[in-house]
Order: sequence, then structure tokens, then C-alpha cells
Amino acid sequence: MSAAPAIYVEHLVHRYGRRLAVRDLTLRIDRGEVFTFLGPNGSGKTTLFRVLSTLIPQQAGRVRILNEDLSADARRIRERIGVVFQAPSVDGKLTVAENLKHQGHLYGLAGSRLRERSGEMLARLGLSDRGNDRVETLSGGLRRRVELAKAMLHRPQLLLLDEPSTGLDPGARSDLWRYLNEVRERDGVTVVLTTHLLDEAERADRIGIMHQGELVALDTPDALRATVGGDAITIRTNEPQRLAEAIGTQHNCLCMVVDGGVRLEQPDGHQWIPRLAETFGDQIDSITVGKPTLEDVFIDRTGHQFWDGQNEQQETANDE
Repeated sequence: MSAAPAIYVEHLVHRYGRRLAVRDLTLRIDRGEVFTFLGPNGSGKTTLFRVLSTLIPQQAGRVRILNEDLSADARRIRERIGVVFQAPSVDGKLTVAENLKHQGHLYGLAGSRLRERSGEMLARLGLSDRGNDRVETLSGGLRRRVELAKAMLHRPQLLLLDEPSTGLDPGARSDLWRYLNEVRERDGVTVVLTTHLLDEAERADRIGIMHQGELVALDTPDALRATVGGDAITIRTNEPQRLAEAIGTQHNCLCMVVDGGVRLEQPDGHQWIPRLAETFGDQIDSITVGKPTLEDVFIDRTGHQFWDGQNEQQETANDE
């Protein structure tokens, strides 16, 4: 692995007017990683994606991509990265082959070289028999494959994808991830994507969890779940604040009110059910116990559920 990371971000800040979309963000993504930025709408991950893909200039901080300085070498960076946007960038009226041809021209590819690259990408993505089909006739999963073929046509070293599974059925999502792992293993491409899907984030080597513009957690999926202090216990009750305070006092533990319920983390959570039922049974409507998930990590770091009205209110036309 090269000493120079694929992406290095130091104290990045980005504002829309008075609102901070990215707050003093610092991280390193090594070459050959599959890395996911996970966060709900309004978390800042799309603004970060736009900066990393050179769509918008950095306002403050330092960003190096493939050992190039973003503020000085954006054009050189564009030649070395592939980008798949959340919104479709293919022309539905053109055939698959025509879309690749025009994409190749943008990167200086022509003639036999372009034909060879196009044929290679169509074969690798299972599109060889669809080259003469108009894109508008394809399914959502096949259209996403065309997007990937375009992004990889010039053999980039870094592939950036914004919410790549949007609108895909489970089968198409599995195909997408099979290809992403292939380009990492076969071509050594670093893959960086944004997602709001918790199960999709589980597939990454490392996850950066975003909340209101901040990077609140960064590690492997297993390591992040291990930071949660035991099983997650959720109690439904008519008076959650009162019950949370009573349980905290009685058992000397931390309880939070999350989404109208009482939440606490304890090792061997199943053993807590009879204790809580015996002491507070008349105040409890239901108790559930589960092993820690990425949503539990998010709650642990932010005090909010992953999907939360407060998160949705952060959404603007400029971000997410």
C-alpha cells in the first residue's frame, strides 16, 4: 500500500450562508479501501462528496486526492477519478455504446483504443449484448451498470459514488457491490461512496458516520459496533423521561430518551428484563433487546435516531 493516501482531508469546512454543512472534518482514506460515508439526509455527506469530486471548491481546510492538492490541481485530479452521481448522467435517447463513446471523447479516447475500452467495460458489467439498446429501455439496475461503465472507462484510480443504490432492487444492489469489490481486487481502485442505507454501509472496509456536518465515528463496522456498551435495551412507556430518570437512579446507569422511548446499553441485556419488569413493571408497555447495530452506534454518538425529524430539518436545496 502506498504511503500517500487516496484521500487526505484536514480541517475541512464548508458553509452555505450561515449554515455549516461540513464542520472541521479531518480523515484519511488509504488506497485500495472500500470506504463509506454513512449519514441521514442533512448530515453533510453530499456536500463532502461534491468537494471530493471537484464539483464545488473547498472553502477552508486542506484536501489532497491521489497525492494532488485539490485547490491547485483539480483538473489533474479529474483525469484520475471516476464519478457516479445519484442523479442519472446517461442520455436515455442514446444507446449504451453511444453513451460510452461520448464519455470516452471527454477523456481523449478515440479510435481503436476507445473501442477496446468500451468493449472491455461492457463485458465486465454484463452489457455486451445491450450495446445497441437505448438506455431508456433498460431497467434501473442496467442503467446503473452503464453509469459504472462510463465512470471506469478511463481506468481511474479512485471511484466516487453518491448514493449508488438509490432506486435499485436487492438483486441489482448485490450486482453493484459485486462489481465494486471486483474493481478494488482486480484493478486496485479505491472506492468511496455515500449512503443512508445502514445495511449497505456494512459492506465497506471502514465507515465514517456523519451527523450535522461532523464526522462522529470512524472505524470498521465490527469495531464501531463494539464501541456500544453492551446490548441495546429499548423500553416503551407513557412517561419516558420520568422512567429514564428512575431507572438511572435505581441501577446507577445511563438512560436516554430516544424517539419517545427509554434506551440503555448493558452487557447481557436479556438479564435486565426481569429486573426492570419487577421494579417498573406498571410503567412499562414493552421491552426489546438487541445486539448493537450501526444505528445503535449513531444513537450512542448523537443521542438521536438515524432517521429523525431534527436531521430532516437540516436538509436544504444546497445539501443532500
